[in-house]
Amino acid sequence: MRDGFTFDQLKIFLACVERGSFSAAARKLGRSQSVVSESIAQLEQQLGVRLFDRSSRLPTLTDEGRALLSDARALAHGVDGFKVRARSLGEGMEPELSVSIDALYPLDWLTEAVGEFQREFPGTPLRLQMDVLGAVLQTLIDAQCDLAVIGPQPELPDSLLSEHMLHLPAVTVVAPEHPLAAHRGRIPRAVTEQHVQLVSTDRSGLTSGRDYDVLSPFTWRLSGTGIKQAFLRAGFGWGHMPRPQVEADLEQGLLQTIQVEGFPFESSQYPIRAAYRKDTPPSRAARWFLQRLTRAHQLADGALVGMG
Repeated sequence: MRDGFTFDQLKIFLACVERGSFSAAARKLGRSQSVVSESIAQLEQQLGVRLFDRSSRLPTLTDEGRALLSDARALAHGVDGFKVRARSLGEGMEPELSVSIDALYPLDWLTEAVGEFQREFPGTPLRLQMDVLGAVLQTLIDAQCDLAVIGPQPELPDSLLSEHMLHLPAVTVVAPEHPLAAHRGRIPRAVTEQHVQLVSTDRSGLTSGRDYDVLSPFTWRLSGTGIKQAFLRAGFGWGHMPRPQVEADLEQGLLQTIQVEGFPFESSQYPIRAAYRKDTPPSRAARWFLQRLTRAHQLADGALVGMG
C-alpha cells in the first residue's frame, strides 16, 4: 500500500457510500463526477484494495470496502474533532474545562447543563467530578480543577474567590416505614436523637471537627448523596436532603418529610457557590458554564419557588 491518501479522498469515499452513487456524491460535494471517480480510483490504488464494485449501474461496496467503512468514518470524525478543537484554541478557549461539583447539586440539572455546554463549546472537553463538603474545595486548592461548585463550607482560603449561585431548598425525610414517620406535627429532638441520622462525611480535612445540622448522637457517615438517598429509602435512618433530589421519591411515597421541634430545617436552604483561584479566574467557557448552572433552577420543570 502506498502512503499519501488525503482527507479529501476519505470524504469523497464516505459521500459515495452515503449517497449511493458517484454522481449523487458529486452533487453533494459540488464536484464533477469525473473528479469523484478519479479520486476513488486513486484512493483504491493507494490502499491496494477495491472499495466499490462498478459492474452494475450503481457502485456497491466490496467486502473490503465494507470492512474499511467504519475505520474511514472514525478517521473522518477524528479529523473533524481535531479541526473544531484547533478552532476553539485559536479563539482563546481553554483546552479543557475541569469542574469539581458538590453532590448536593441536582444531577438532572447538571446533565442538562452539560448537554448545552457540549453544543455551545464542542471543541472544549469537559472533566467533571462530584464529591461532598471539603473534598470538593480541596480539589480546587490542589489545582486539580478549574472551578468548584460548593455547598456549605467553612471560610475559603485567601487564594480563592467565591460568588453566590443559588439556594437549594432542603427537607428532612424518612422512609414511610421508619418509626419517625408515624409522628404527627413537630417531633421532639429528644425523640429524633434516639434514631440513626444519615449524614455526609468529608474525605478532606477542611471541615474536620465541624458538623452541619447533625442532631443525633447516632450517625452513619456516608460519602455521597446517592448512597444517602438509597439508605433513606431503605429506612436505615433519617436525614436532610436537597428537595430537588428527593422530589420524585416524595411524590411516589418512597420518602416523606418530617419536622423536628426547634429545628425548622424544612424551611432551610443549601447555599451553592462557585469558587475559583484568584490567579485563574473563569474564562469564557467556564463563565458560560457557571451561568448555566446558576439558572438551572429557573429552567427546571416545576419551578422550586415556594418549595421547602
